[in-house]
Amino acid sequence: MDKLIKIVTKDSALVPLVAILMGLLFGALVMLAGGYNPLTAYGALVGKVFGDPYDFGETVREITPLILTGLSVAFAFRTGLFNIGGEGQFMMGMTTASVIGIKLQLPWFIHAPLAVVAGALVGGLWGAIAGYLKAKRGVNEVITTIMLNWIALFLSNYVVNQFLLQPGQQRSYPTQDSASLSFGWLSEMMGNARMHWGTFIALAAATVFYVLLWKTKQGYELRAVGHNPHAARYAGMNVNRNIVKSMFISGIFAGLAGVVDVLGVFHYQTVVAATPGYGFDGVAVALLGGNTPLGVVLAAVLFGSLTYGSAGMSFAADVPPEIIRVVIGSVIFFVATHGIVRWVLLPIYAKRKKEEAA
Repeated sequence: MDKLIKIVTKDSALVPLVAILMGLLFGALVMLAGGYNPLTAYGALVGKVFGDPYDFGETVREITPLILTGLSVAFAFRTGLFNIGGEGQFMMGMTTASVIGIKLQLPWFIHAPLAVVAGALVGGLWGAIAGYLKAKRGVNEVITTIMLNWIALFLSNYVVNQFLLQPGQQRSYPTQDSASLSFGWLSEMMGNARMHWGTFIALAAATVFYVLLWKTKQGYELRAVGHNPHAARYAGMNVNRNIVKSMFISGIFAGLAGVVDVLGVFHYQTVVAATPGYGFDGVAVALLGGNTPLGVVLAAVLFGSLTYGSAGMSFAADVPPEIIRVVIGSVIFFVATHGIVRWVLLPIYAKRKKEEAA
């Protein structure tokens, strides 16, 4: 029975897998209700993702920023904070990288690393603002990060408009080739898909996440403060400093997502009316991934594949792209309400246990 309980607990790997299956089944029911064939739709989705090297490369490109924003949210969660400011941190990282990539003339071995590091640090500092307000003033980080998202959006638009804008365009000048993160020969191998070094940066960031939180003294302090700040303070830890540090590191991950998107994919920045959405999707990725680095990577693979593959559903099966958001929302719902998943699983395993006992 202990094994049975462990199988259906919240932390079991089986729970998110069943949640994904239930989300896909619910999406199929929605498609049936709308008069669409779910088998054709899901087949078209898989075909879009794996149909040819170009589409597979573009799927990887879609996955990359989701890994980084997912890590951003997961890191904050693991340290007792709720960072939903990934959108703003993404924008600030992107804008900083754009400024350096456009305005500076440097050798490639200095230019690209400088743009990456500067964008990541500014994203981290943007997150640290919310951390400071929570540590020193007790302001809830949910409120401040939401407000900072909008400030970052309008500040980024101002910078592009005033300093980077091409005449007669709604976008900046292109970044210098020396600041590019594009991965030339791999991109050619994948049918000229927009492959870039940011994918490897994202995987390296997941490794840093794990090592920092579970293999270092600093990571132990961050987790301890997140679990119980009063006990951590009693043990001599500087709670306020760790809160600021946690939001700073969390912001670095989200800032990196913006950096790799502008230097690796678009090579310019546009004046936009809304944030790109990767920061909010990162919340769902972190939730589905159980706030672990490996889980975040796998969840980003799922979300990125569903997002990019939705175009195949639209063209091949005539299913509106919005249906894929229903599927993603269903997956999030079933993961968040893990009690429903356990309610489904428990009778199955209880019956098997009874049969084994007999």
